[in-house]
Amino acid sequence: MKIDKAPVPVIVPNPHDPRLTERVAGTDQAGAPVEINVPVERPLTLYLNAQEIVTMMTIGDYPEYLALGYLLNQNMLKYDDVVTEVEYDDDLQVVVVRTEHHTNFEQKLKKRTQTSGCAQGTAFGDLLEAVESVALPKAELRTSWLYQMTHAINTMPSLYLEAGAIHGCVLCKQGTPVCYTEDVGRHNAVDKIAGWIYRHGVDPADKILYTTGRLTSEMVIKTVRMGIPILVSRSGFTAWGVDLARQVGLTLVGRARGKRFIALSGQERIVYDQNLAFVEEESARHKRKGGDRDD
Repeated sequence: MKIDKAPVPVIVPNPHDPRLTERVAGTDQAGAPVEINVPVERPLTLYLNAQEIVTMMTIGDYPEYLALGYLLNQNMLKYDDVVTEVEYDDDLQVVVVRTEHHTNFEQKLKKRTQTSGCAQGTAFGDLLEAVESVALPKAELRTSWLYQMTHAINTMPSLYLEAGAIHGCVLCKQGTPVCYTEDVGRHNAVDKIAGWIYRHGVDPADKILYTTGRLTSEMVIKTVRMGIPILVSRSGFTAWGVDLARQVGLTLVGRARGKRFIALSGQERIVYDQNLAFVEEESARHKRKGGDRDD
């Protein structure tokens, strides 16, 4: 029996969750004592049925979404596969995804290669083949939505503003964030969004994915696998990421900070409806990593 689709929640960061950060004492540049919040890292071991797949380092929130999203984005789980159970054991730091039928993950494990992600970022050799057949939906990106969503993301309370050293991914509908996840690696954050989409049967066709990290080939592949037609980042591009986005027709927007942005793929979706005279530049408080350079 397939897991029933649960009501769709609006997920936003909870920077005051004591499980996600720790207070650490040290000294500053003048030798004065300081105490700051830092994000935690915890191992999470993922099983697909009886097979151990991977151990990920994560802040530990939303293990169900992370597990499902990882398997989906690695093409080890299909969107039409029947998931019968997702079981998480907090004491053992283990999450088990059980399916109605066995999958072909044994062969895929042999084809694993390391990519340019942080924390964890593995891709399998057949991921490119998996996205070649994807037809992304027609959609539009109004610049008014772009500025609305980047302002909302930058000013929303988050673990990044509380402790730094963390990446975020945000699923938006028009200019409104509907699912905002954070983790020590951007790939964990985007996998949580993939799991959330799958778990709640969310239609990705009218969504925009925002990431604080670089627009790499793997971020493009994961966005396309989720069926999202638009990918936006405050950071820069890699050449292969741009090339793949152009091949599959993904709208790729980078260096989105304040009034500025650059689109290198899928520009036909962009509707320039915002008067830039009414758009503010980023405040110093809300500038993130990569604010003055590509990251």
